[in-house]
Amino acid sequence: MSATLLRTALDTTALVSPRAAGWGAFALFHCPIRRSRIRPDEREQHDRAVTEQLTVGGRSVTSYRWGSGERPVLLVHGWRSRASRFAPMIPRLQALGLSPVAFDAPGHGDSGGRTTTILDYREVIGRLHDRYGPFEAVVAHSLGAAGVFLALREGVKAGRVVTVAGVAEYGFLVKAFRAQLGLGRWAGGELERRVAEVLAVGRDRADFDPVHRPEDFDFPMLAVHDRDDRVVLPGQADLFRAAYGERLQLLTTRGLGHSRILAEPTVLDHVLGFLAAA
Repeated sequence: MSATLLRTALDTTALVSPRAAGWGAFALFHCPIRRSRIRPDEREQHDRAVTEQLTVGGRSVTSYRWGSGERPVLLVHGWRSRASRFAPMIPRLQALGLSPVAFDAPGHGDSGGRTTTILDYREVIGRLHDRYGPFEAVVAHSLGAAGVFLALREGVKAGRVVTVAGVAEYGFLVKAFRAQLGLGRWAGGELERRVAEVLAVGRDRADFDPVHRPEDFDFPMLAVHDRDDRVVLPGQADLFRAAYGERLQLLTTRGLGHSRILAEPTVLDHVLGFLAAA
């Protein structure tokens, strides 16, 4: 179904039942719709991994690990992505004596389910931390950054954190989704309410924002963002810098966009240099 038809259906439903429209938009907001496939240049590293299964919310979640297990580094993918996108980084992490750990979020890659939320990310990260942590470092792309910081806020330990095209404010994702579908006032407003009532129940909604209460965290950080990113806008990186000040290194690039930045050799050099300094 096209975005135009979805928008029309949700706004029409909202005229009769705003609550039903809100639930419809909320469900779509957490549905990747399509899964990313393993690319040919990722296959070798993907096949080298030791895979294990976790059960999260009744869904099978696939995790991956490489190396001896010493000095674990968690790699967290973003929306409509998968762990194999970190393939260019994995051998270089191992060359530093680090042991990469990754997972496919529910509804992504080789994991089960059709939907995922920030709470699912937090749950999987927490479970992997219980098994392999504390982490020497965490590297998170896009939406993965929001899941990582929520998990860190709730007890996961990491020595260093790298965000690549990372989300600084969870509300940015909600607003971007509303804009993408062109949701009207009724359906859009109900989506906002569902996020607050379902995801943030019993907690401060701002806890979903990586830049909320920066004093809670004392680890060194690196934020990498492309000024031509049209998915997670570069202003999100500026919010990271404003919140964390001098303890955050900010690396900006141009012409790489939202996805290619993750495999760009010069970016990898900078990320690996940051991790090696630990």
